[in-house]
Formats: sequence, C-alpha cells, structure tokens
Amino acid sequence: MINVRPSNERGHFDHGWLDTFHSFSFGDYYDPQHVMFRALRVMNEDRVAPGQGFGMHGHRDMEIVTYVLSGELQHRDSLGNGAVIQPGELQRMTAGSGIRHSEFNPSATEPVHLYQVWLLPRQPGLTPSYDQRVFDPAGRQGQMQLVVSPAGERESLIIQQDARIYLANLTAGQSLAQPIAEGRHGWLQVLRGKLQLSGHTLAAGDGAALSDEAQLELQANEPTEVMWFDLP
Repeated sequence: MINVRPSNERGHFDHGWLDTFHSFSFGDYYDPQHVMFRALRVMNEDRVAPGQGFGMHGHRDMEIVTYVLSGELQHRDSLGNGAVIQPGELQRMTAGSGIRHSEFNPSATEPVHLYQVWLLPRQPGLTPSYDQRVFDPAGRQGQMQLVVSPAGERESLIIQQDARIYLANLTAGQSLAQPIAEGRHGWLQVLRGKLQLSGHTLAAGDGAALSDEAQLELQANEPTEVMWFDLP
C-alpha cells in the first residue's frame, strides 16, 4: 500500500523570515489524518531568511535530524555545542530528558533551505546528545547511502530508535530498487527533482508512506534527490 502526501497539501506558513511546510501536524497546523507515520513524527521543510532563525528553545523526548540542502545553519545548544551545518551535512540530537538549542542563518544575503525530521525515541528520559557529520556524496550516487541508524552502522549517525535513514541521488532515467523487510514500513521524501514510484509521479516536497510493500521502486524523470526512512 502506497499513500502519497502531495507537497501542495502540506501545512504551510509564510512568516516572512520563515517559509515552512509541514507533512505532519505541527505547531498551529493540525490535520487528524496526518499526525505522524509510525515512529516518524515531524517532517518539516524550512527556508529561513538571511540573518534570521529560531532563538533558544527546548525539546524533550524526541530524536531530531536536520539536513541542509542549501545555505548554512548555525547551531548552538545547552550541551555547549556550536557548529555551522553546511549543504549536504546532517546533524542529529537526542533531546531525551531535555535540551535547549538555537538555529540561525548566519548569512547576510543567502537563505538556508533545510529539512528537519523528528522521530519518537525508543524510551523517554534518555541522556541528551548531539552529533554532526558530512557524508561523501559519491556514496549516494545511484544507490542508498545509510546516514542514520540505531547502531551507527557504516559510520552513520546514531539514533535512539529502530529506524534507518538513507539518502540517494539519481540521474535522469536512472532506476533504484530497495527491499523492504517483512513487517517494516517506509517513508519516501523527495528533496529535489521528480520521479516515478510504482506508477505514482512524485516531485520535490512530495512524500509517500509505504506499508505491506516488498520493495521500493524508483525511476527518476530528472536529476533527483530522495530521503528514505526504514521504520518499525
């Protein structure tokens, strides 16, 4: 079963400094049909204006993954971490028992375009932690590159949930198949480009939930980047 979540049906708010889309209920956006999918709770696509950002704020009991597509995002948190996330780089936080952080676009001229993803943790009250990593883009050309996993396999970022996140880049006309283990579920998020998913046409911003499917089958219509979630 494949359920497509079209980009234009997501929750959308343009605050001037922040242009944001929500695939699932978040903040002032609530849709009882799209609250979450399995352990995947938040899928936000954000564009933050130059010199703007999110001030210091808190989170608890959530696994947070941030991926920057273009521009730069400056991070600071209550654990003492401070770094700038570059395009193609991923950051993850275990909010656990409580963490505070800020996210800011340090550029005076360029917006930052990013995805922020939240997943439920395996249990509440975990020790907060932070990590950030760049992955070789060659590792996702025409194939799935593991970037987040529960055990840090293949030098991926460690998340406190039985979930894995992959990135893949496809050239126009290129196909990709990814098996889905029995009892597992998947979410596909199209970051850039356009593709075919088992007869469905998906473009940038579109998502799709997969259940009771043996395989993910993709064919790119144009240069395309996707994020794939293997979920319990």
